Amino acid sequence: MTTTPRITLNDGTTIPQLGLGVWQVPADETERVVSEALEVGYRHVDTAQMYGNEAGVGAAIASSGLARSDVYVTTKLNNNRHDRADAKDSLKESLDRLGLDRVDLFLIHWPLPTRYGGDFVSTWEALLELREEGLTRSVGVSNFQVAHLDRVVEATGEVPAVNQVEAHPYFANDEVRTATVRRGAHVEAWSPLGQGGGELDDPVVTALAERHGKTPAQVLLRWALDRGDIVFPKSMRKERLAQNFDALDFGLDPDEVASLAALDKGEAGRQGPNPDTFDWIP
Repeated sequence: MTTTPRITLNDGTTIPQLGLGVWQVPADETERVVSEALEVGYRHVDTAQMYGNEAGVGAAIASSGLARSDVYVTTKLNNNRHDRADAKDSLKESLDRLGLDRVDLFLIHWPLPTRYGGDFVSTWEALLELREEGLTRSVGVSNFQVAHLDRVVEATGEVPAVNQVEAHPYFANDEVRTATVRRGAHVEAWSPLGQGGGELDDPVVTALAERHGKTPAQVLLRWALDRGDIVFPKSMRKERLAQNFDALDFGLDPDEVASLAALDKGEAGRQGPNPDTFDWIP
């Protein structure tokens, strides 16, 4: 079985570079999907309070026969739980749903700079306290722009372990990626295959797939992995789960990486919400 490379984070912990994302996986399908992923060889699952499927993730881990230390679990703070005490309570509720005594990584899902009086620093401080209490091994952020990241670091002196942001060839998001790495955090790329934006059918991608005898999805994942990003594509089909996992067994040469980087459309390529204005509260 292929072994997933592990990346050492700034707090000394390690994280599998390739995992499974369960965004938009229905709650009643989550246990099956995660169980199949674990059978394929995945050892990293990325969920969130907002997804409503933490219980299924926990059930799959419990029935897998794997040691808890062998499965890396991430969850994220819901947008309606940013108040300091609420944020802390929310992780305890997540642990109950997951059936775990701690997670490996807990993230602020969105900065919400136009909500809560623009105060995401106290939310970040709550996560730091949860780490000290041992309820999560690592803490980080998601969808933080450069100014958001700078603000929490300057206010607390604590650098997030990761910044999980949208990144794929049509939206390389290099300004945020560069700032994240400069601060000493690692980049997690969500939507590494795009969200139906056309990358899977792009002639550059399909030509590389044909050259390597791989699928377009495998090429996109390999590009992200070669950039050093941590990725967790979603699929609900075991065959596709296995194909995505096989992105680990080949590489792209520098010219091929450059050809994919040249597809970047800048802000026009963004397919998810803009973190500067996104303010949805469930």
